[in-house]
Amino acid sequence: MRVLNYSTENINQLSILEQKTFAEFFAGIGLMRMGLQQSGWKIKFANDIDTKKYEMYKGHFKDAEQHFVLDDIHNLSPHSVPNVTLATASFPCNDLSLAGARCGLNGKHSSAFWGFTQIIEKMNDRKPPIIMLENVIGFLTSHNGRDFRQVLVTLNRLGYSVDAFILDASKFVPQSRQRLFVVAILNNYLKKWRAKEQLHFFQDDLRPKALADFIYSNSDICWNVRDLVFTDNHTYSLEKIIEDIPEESGEWWSSARAEYLLSQMSNKHRGIAEKMIACTEYSYGTVFRRVRNKKTMAELRVDGLAGCLRTPRGGSARQILFKAGKGRYFARLLTPRECARLMGADDYCITVPLNKALFGFGDAVCVPVISWIADNYLNPIIKELTESSLMLKEGLI
Repeated sequence: MRVLNYSTENINQLSILEQKTFAEFFAGIGLMRMGLQQSGWKIKFANDIDTKKYEMYKGHFKDAEQHFVLDDIHNLSPHSVPNVTLATASFPCNDLSLAGARCGLNGKHSSAFWGFTQIIEKMNDRKPPIIMLENVIGFLTSHNGRDFRQVLVTLNRLGYSVDAFILDASKFVPQSRQRLFVVAILNNYLKKWRAKEQLHFFQDDLRPKALADFIYSNSDICWNVRDLVFTDNHTYSLEKIIEDIPEESGEWWSSARAEYLLSQMSNKHRGIAEKMIACTEYSYGTVFRRVRNKKTMAELRVDGLAGCLRTPRGGSARQILFKAGKGRYFARLLTPRECARLMGADDYCITVPLNKALFGFGDAVCVPVISWIADNYLNPIIKELTESSLMLKEGLI
C-alpha cells in the first residue's frame, strides 16, 4: 500500500468544490461509494479495519489497492488523506443501536467516531468542505440524546454548521431500514454563501417529531437546516427481488426444518402463514427469530417489505424467506444476491461465501438512498457554493 503525504498540497477552494471528490471512512463493502458515484462523485480515499469487508470491496472494485487503506482509523495519519470535497463516515452503530448494549460514543466500537474527528481536525486548512455522517436512528436517542448532541457540538467546534434528517430505504427498495444522516458544511465556505434561515422548517417524514424536537430544543447548536422534500411515491415489492430458485434446490430447508419454523410462530403469525398456504398462488414474507419471554419466536412479516438487514453475528439476525401457497410452504435464508438487491446494489460482484456476504450487506448503506441525498442535497449545495465562489472571485459580491 502506498503511503501518501498530502499535508503540503495547495488549497484552491473553488477547485475542491468543482472536483466532487470524496473520502469514504468506515467504507465497508463500498456501497456509499456506489451511491455517490452514480451521482457524479469520484472516490479518492477509502478506509476500513475489517478484512472480510475489504475482501468484498476489492472483489467488486478493481481499483481498491489504489486508494483503500486497511487499518484502524486511530492509526491513520491525517497527511495520508487527500484534499476532497466530501468526507463520509458510516461509523459503527453497535453501541448506539437499540439492539446493542447502548454504551454510546464511548463504547468499544462506536468510539471510532473520535478517530474520524481527530483526522478532520488535524487536516487543518485542508478540512473537506462537506462531511456526511450515517448511523442508525438509535443514535438520536442514545444516552437521552447526549451522544448525538456531542457529535454535533464537536462538528461545530471543528468549524462546521450542521443539518440532520432521516431516510428509510423502503422509499427506494423493499426493505425497512431507517437511517439518520448528518450533513455538515465548513463555515469557511458558508462565508461566501448565504445560508438559509436556520430553524424555519416543518416537521415531516425526513425530520419527524423526535428529530424536529431535538433541533428546536438544541438551538445553541450552529444549525444550517436545508429545505428537503421527498416526492417519490413508488411502492416496492419483496417479490421483485427474489431469486428464482427451484423448489428442489438444497437452498430450501427440509420439510421438518420448515415445519419447526412454523411451530415457532405465535397464533397470530401462524394464522397469517396458514392463510398464505391456502392461497391458490404463492406469496412471500420474511421471518426473524426473536426471543420473547425467554422463548424463541418466529415473527412473520408480510407487508411486501423485508426487515432491516443485519450482520449475522447470531441466529436471530439471519433473515428467512417464507414462501407459501397452493397448499404448501417453504423456507430458506435470503441469498446474498437478494440482499444485494435489497440494498439497491443489484449488480454487486459477490466473490465471498454466504456468511461473509450477509455480514457485508447487513452492515452497509442503501445505494439509492445515498444517490438521492447526492442528487437532492449534496449536488445542489456544490452548485450554490461554486456559483457564490465564482461571483466572489469576479467581484460581483
